[in-house]
Amino acid sequence: MKKIAFAICCCLLLIQSFAQIKTITLSKEKLNDKIRGGWAGQTIGVTFGGPYEFRFDGTFIGDYQSLLWYDGYLKNTMLNNPGLYDDLYMDLTFVDVFEKYGLDAPLDSFANAFAHAGYALWHANQAGRYNILHGMKAPMCGQWKNNPHADCIDYQIEADFAGLMSPGMPNTASAISDKIGHIMNYGDGWYGGVFVGAMYSMAFTSNDINYVVSEALKTIPKQSEFYQCINDVIGWHKKYPAEWKQTWLEVQKKWANDIGCPDGVFAPFNIDAKVNAAYVVMGLLYGEKDFTKTLEIATRCGQDADCNPSTAGGILGAIMGYDKIPAYWKMGLKEAENIPFKYTTMSLENVYTTGLKHALQNIERNGGKINGDNITIAVQSPKPVKMEKSFDGIYPVTKIPVKWSDAKDALNFEFEGTGFVLKGETAAWASTTDFVFSTQLFIDDKLVESPELPANYTTRRHELCWKYDLPKGKHKVQLKIVNPSKEFNFNAGEVIVYSDKPVNGLLANKR
Repeated sequence: MKKIAFAICCCLLLIQSFAQIKTITLSKEKLNDKIRGGWAGQTIGVTFGGPYEFRFDGTFIGDYQSLLWYDGYLKNTMLNNPGLYDDLYMDLTFVDVFEKYGLDAPLDSFANAFAHAGYALWHANQAGRYNILHGMKAPMCGQWKNNPHADCIDYQIEADFAGLMSPGMPNTASAISDKIGHIMNYGDGWYGGVFVGAMYSMAFTSNDINYVVSEALKTIPKQSEFYQCINDVIGWHKKYPAEWKQTWLEVQKKWANDIGCPDGVFAPFNIDAKVNAAYVVMGLLYGEKDFTKTLEIATRCGQDADCNPSTAGGILGAIMGYDKIPAYWKMGLKEAENIPFKYTTMSLENVYTTGLKHALQNIERNGGKINGDNITIAVQSPKPVKMEKSFDGIYPVTKIPVKWSDAKDALNFEFEGTGFVLKGETAAWASTTDFVFSTQLFIDDKLVESPELPANYTTRRHELCWKYDLPKGKHKVQLKIVNPSKEFNFNAGEVIVYSDKPVNGLLANKR
């Protein structure tokens, strides 16, 4: 009797387990419509926001300023301003790797594909690229001690593909992001991509914007600042349901002080992932499934005002589907869909087909079924990814100048704290030279690094040098140029000084 009872119990548990597996069934046509809507929505959004990218830092775009859109704008922009579409051609770099090597493509294939691509990069992407080209493997090339831009928006604007190829499977999207997102980001910067991928994934399961956002947030650890920031936006939306500008002000007051990105520290410029993700969520929540309102709000929030409406437009496009994107926003889209994005061989028409192929492969791999035109997806309950924190225990406290040596072959400065970032540049825009500055970094008279600083813009180092984990105290730094050049410029910027405690601005001003 005990054996029978045990067997019955096991059967009941097994039945209960199967009952907990939620499935949804879409026609192949519907699945394809949503995938196309996601890719088209991105393209529309980035085109719309392009003229305002980082033109409104620390402020929003006023209602009195009309935003540009006209028939033929898409085609004109793709042909004449192809560099605008970095969040698209970066996505397509990774899509192409999956297409060439399959869903189990090794990490190095993704890292090498973008590191050796011909397009210019910035912030976390460029820092990651430089690290890879100088022998550092992923995921260390995105880790914050090796990448001052670890919390920047980069993977957040490139993660669309992970969700679009994982419909209803946010944890599968997170696994893709774990592999690829750590090539260039860490901590909150990585969480931005995980969150975006999850929103795309959940867009296949519900038409409720609030549900899509809140469910996707479950993939982010609650103790992270990224989670707290987005959770605040959800709460402020409930408190101020008709006042997106009030929520913008609340985000500005609580979350707008960047501590990592050297371009955003002590400056109104903010490319931090969580702040720009907040603007994406504001566009989605306050947009209320209206495509125009969604793009307008995400753009008018400012900062990365092309990438944010691109993300919001892509997620809403996946929720609505391609066919339901208003005709006003698809003006000229057909003419643009067969134009390959620069630096790639892929157009929107190509990625519509490839995206559906990868989604179907992923669905079958993760317990779903394809029965003719009926696609059954085993929907996943979102689970939080691992906890990471960039710039843990360090705080920017001041900026100081540097001094050139009399011979113009060395940069010198002294500071008191636990770390520094020396800003500067050795590459002019579009420079393709092979010349590389050889340097030596001395801290307290000890050689700690010998950075190679290319004069080539595509392979440049985003900052000259940095060090975060020094013992607290006074330090002396010298960056010596071993091979000075009269032909190529070596421009030194300011030094951001870090310490183990934040400075109270009011008290600092009184001293």
